[in-house]
Amino acid sequence: MHEVRRFSTMTSGLLELSEWLSTGKCTHVAMEATGVYWKPVWHVLEPGFELVLANAGHIRNVPGRKSDVNDATWIADLLAHGLIRSSFVPPQTIQELRDLTRTRKQLRREIVQHTQRIQRVLEDGNVKLSSVISDILGTSGRRIIRAIVEGESDPGKLADMGHSRLRCTRQELLESLRGRVNSHHRFLLGQHLRMIEELERIVGEFDAQIERALLPFRDEIDRLTTIPGISRLAAEVIVAEIGLNMEQFPTVGHLLSWAGMCPRMDESAGKHRSNRVRKGDVWLKQILVQCAWGAAHSKNTYLNAQFLRLKSRRGPKKAAMAVGGSILTATYYMLKNGTSYNDLGPDYFTRRNEAFVALRLTQRLKELGYKVEIHKVA
Repeated sequence: MHEVRRFSTMTSGLLELSEWLSTGKCTHVAMEATGVYWKPVWHVLEPGFELVLANAGHIRNVPGRKSDVNDATWIADLLAHGLIRSSFVPPQTIQELRDLTRTRKQLRREIVQHTQRIQRVLEDGNVKLSSVISDILGTSGRRIIRAIVEGESDPGKLADMGHSRLRCTRQELLESLRGRVNSHHRFLLGQHLRMIEELERIVGEFDAQIERALLPFRDEIDRLTTIPGISRLAAEVIVAEIGLNMEQFPTVGHLLSWAGMCPRMDESAGKHRSNRVRKGDVWLKQILVQCAWGAAHSKNTYLNAQFLRLKSRRGPKKAAMAVGGSILTATYYMLKNGTSYNDLGPDYFTRRNEAFVALRLTQRLKELGYKVEIHKVA
């Protein structure tokens, strides 16, 4: 028997929903993950019920019978038969940390966007500052741009504001500052520069708030930074996305699949149609790939050896994705077992199968026209 009722999404309506479920002696509640609209319902029902968040792609009903009532009835039937696989929902502290790190990243993107707009305005005024200074928002660049906004147009005086440690010569800086800047350009430059400074101030406040939120997790953050390629900022993002309780993921494979760091399976009639990586947590995937590129340049490490080994056969992008998966694998076991990072070494793949390496090198010498005899040293 089904009983269907509609409730308002206001807090009073959600409290009424909670009371109605309690009166009906319900112990489990399942809901569909739709944007952020499930979160208020989750927060109200979490204290008194066993909640299950379902992936919309996993609980599709028969096409042609789509309505809110039919969806609710279908989800209830699936839950009653134990056919819903619950999605990962981190605890409240990790959710708040995730909001902070994601918002900080969006603010940093806005700073980059305003920086690019400043470059376009300078190019429009034929000021080639970005051609001679790598960071136009560095100490010298800001000083010059601020002087331009205030009305200074003499290239010589503007060039004198450059730091002596700039890679370009004074003459090169002088030539780059010979432009046609008018009042319109100065207004735009001033507005963008003020926006950047305000965003940087806000990002600083976010950094301080994140640092306070991470105080209980300082040991875990410090241990994660020992993995090649992981900075402190990257460690903060990883913890915010996956949390610290690895019991949510039965195996490391479940975590890799959830993060979208492993190839998907698409086989039909004995043919493999696609092995592109799965969709997953885009915030986590981005930071892992960035860490992978950093680890690829860390000399004499296992991750560097893995990247070079895969790069020659599969290309740099797939190699970076595989290294990112290895970083997440190491993170999983470090958080689960409370251990430190132990690098396998750059010669791990050689030590793992010495006979195969010797055979491959022997065949290569034979292809070059040499006669080879191998004798293993006792």
